[in-house]
Amino acid sequence: MRTVIIGTGPAGITAAEVLRRHDPDADLVLVTTEHEPPYSPPAMADHFLTGRRAGLFWKGEDVCERWGATELRGVQAVSVDTRAHEVALSDGRSLDYDSLLIASGSRLHASLPGNELSGIHDFKSLDAARRILGGVRDGRVRRVLVVGSGFIGVELALLLSDLGVHVTVLGRRGWVMPRVLDPDTAAVAERAIRARGVHLMLGVPASAFVGDETVEGVELADGTTLRADAFVAATGVKPHIEFLHDSDVATDWGVLVDDRMRTTAPDVYAAGDVAEASDRMTGNRYVHAIFPNAVAQATVAALNILDRDTAYAGAESMNSLKHLGIPLVSIGDMEGEDRLQWRSGDALRTVWLTDGRIVGARLAGEISGAGVYRSLMLRRDDVRRFGRRLVEPSFGSGDLALTALMPDLARSARVA
Repeated sequence: MRTVIIGTGPAGITAAEVLRRHDPDADLVLVTTEHEPPYSPPAMADHFLTGRRAGLFWKGEDVCERWGATELRGVQAVSVDTRAHEVALSDGRSLDYDSLLIASGSRLHASLPGNELSGIHDFKSLDAARRILGGVRDGRVRRVLVVGSGFIGVELALLLSDLGVHVTVLGRRGWVMPRVLDPDTAAVAERAIRARGVHLMLGVPASAFVGDETVEGVELADGTTLRADAFVAATGVKPHIEFLHDSDVATDWGVLVDDRMRTTAPDVYAAGDVAEASDRMTGNRYVHAIFPNAVAQATVAALNILDRDTAYAGAESMNSLKHLGIPLVSIGDMEGEDRLQWRSGDALRTVWLTDGRIVGARLAGEISGAGVYRSLMLRRDDVRRFGRRLVEPSFGSGDLALTALMPDLARSARVA
């Protein structure tokens, strides 16, 4: 049986690993636009700062060779004929498949006029990152303007600042990372970001990228034009689904999947940043562009390709910013019926509750108990009995955490 996997990011390579583990004779073909072995996107910043390769190529640089999988690098899927079970490639070849996994990932984008101009950089792939960092290293890029103050834009800005680049981050909202941080937590993050040398321009909407054929600047709503040596569009991520336009695979923002990671076309699955999957807490379907979700989705897709009926529990909204200088974790929503908060200096812990159950948390500076909050949220436990102790740093360890997660066991242990 031949399985074609479009994409060798965390989703694609995880699926290949599961397929090979359970079917030593499977014919695996992986297609990627990249020119490097499969790598871990979260490890890119450390790689560019230190030069270390081991963490970047998380499964080993010879992973496809070891698994006996065919890897086609530097090529792109241009169309999928779901009825003929064929994938057409940019080099003129076509691949037939018994099963197809779409794990084509996403790219950074900004929905502004002029975003089609050349010279606007994307930092979502290793090839794209090397293009902008090559300019930094040879001295052509000394000033960078990042349009978008989201999670990826901030991480990129910190990396470039550490490399000696003057970086300005332009954000439409009045605080950084508005999709994952509330204003209070963002204020803590902003102080750390500015301390790292990044210039923040928040609450300043951009109107357009300007230039003839190549981008030359960003025009603001007040008519001002900001100029730099390089520009990054980072207001959001856009799944790579353009090659599916004439197929039977239904798409919205991403590829629509069910709880088996199946698409609307027979024998076609999707996982990772391209998949529009259900949220574990709300049931709403959207793209969850987070590494752990990609791995979990790919595992479910691979098992179902193997006819091992497996349901996906749903994606989780949990993330951490590793390069800020202070630890920061976001979990779930940023609103609820009640809000509890603990603060000490630049350490801030906020938990939102609805009907006495945790629906979200933001931890900055002091992140102990993040896993406990996540578990309680997913279990939908009533936590009102803890009162304000719920947000104290001590909640995440010792007897209180044991009581929260395993109350019956905790009581038995005390009696013994």
